Order: sequence, then structure tokens, then C-alpha cells
Amino acid sequence: MNIIHTPAASQPAGHYAQAIRHGDTLYISGQLPVSPDGRHHLSASFAEQTQVALNNLLAILKAAGGSPEDLVKVTVYVAGIQHWPEFDRVYAAALGDHRPARAVVPVPELHHGYLVEIEAVARYLA
Repeated sequence: MNIIHTPAASQPAGHYAQAIRHGDTLYISGQLPVSPDGRHHLSASFAEQTQVALNNLLAILKAAGGSPEDLVKVTVYVAGIQHWPEFDRVYAAALGDHRPARAVVPVPELHHGYLVEIEAVARYLA
């Protein structure tokens, strides 16, 4: 297993890696709306929180030598099912025509009171 780490995404706040490469697969840990400099975005709108979390995920993917087209499976946790359409809009804008498998899981709450967390599995070609 190889650890993937980049300063271009939020730093782990616990005992985990930003991502792990194992064979031809990249596992990206759940990303919250925390900027790479550690700034929290608790008061940001759902769309803004989603964009920050997606930016983190995509920065980690890029650090591993990948691109959005390498995403195979994305799991999204949203605090409240009412956010599903807004998530889909921001997500589609970020991924364009690429449509990996995906699950959107409504949850009652997320760490720090955030509204979204995103994790992913990608192919590793580098």
C-alpha cells in the first residue's frame, strides 16, 4: 500500500491518510468542506461546502496522477435529503460527462456540523 498526500487538500485531522493506493485502485478518504489551509466553512452554503469538499477530493486524485475520469465510485453523505438536487448540480458541473457509480446517503448529521462529506474509489494508472 502507498500513501497519497498533498498539501493541495485539507490535511487529515485524525488517524487516516488522504488516500491509499493498493494495486491499481486508489481509495480516497472522506473529504469535508475544510480548505487546504485548515479553514473551516461551517457557515457556507451547501453548494459552497460541496465545492470545497469536491476540490479536496479532486486535488488528492490529481496528486495521485489521476483525473475526474478515473473515478469509479463516489459515496456522498449529506445532512438532509433536501440537499440531494443541489449536490447533483455542483457534482455534475465538476465531473462533466463522466458518470462514475455513486451513492448519496442522507445522514442526520456530520462531524463539526458540516452538510456534506465525499469519499471515492478511483482507478490508478500512474
